[in-house]
Amino acid sequence: MTNDQLMREAIRLSRENIANGGGPFGAVIARDGEIIATGVNRVTAENDPTAHAEVSAIRRAAQVLGTFNLSGCEIFTSCEPCPMCLGAIYWAHIDKVYYANTKDDAKAIGFDDSFIYDELALPRDGRKLPAEAMMRNEAIKAFEEWAAKEDKTEY
Repeated sequence: MTNDQLMREAIRLSRENIANGGGPFGAVIARDGEIIATGVNRVTAENDPTAHAEVSAIRRAAQVLGTFNLSGCEIFTSCEPCPMCLGAIYWAHIDKVYYANTKDDAKAIGFDDSFIYDELALPRDGRKLPAEAMMRNEAIKAFEEWAAKEDKTEY
């Protein structure tokens, strides 16, 4: 499939998902022009705040391919990814992102994630969501064990 066909599929999924009780977002993960997995936004339908189209497509692609590393794949998404989805795309090692609607388009219909970008730029003690570090002396042991582990799978 061409890039245009793959994006049209992401857009079609986004529109179909509205009729199925979900949000207006769709995503396609492809490798060499072949669809590996798709995803749609099911946040309200499944009561799962992480059920964004991109995250759902990444989860399916990882299962299909049997790996957490999606190098060699590209993602086509009906809207510019939010911070959570962008983070997931980076963690999945996807080669390239193609998007249709922009984050400003999403903001215009009530999907505004700019506050997250704003919060991340603030020092921890200046953020709206209180966060308190605790028990680091105990928790650091797991990191020390991981660092010393010789047969770990890096990601």
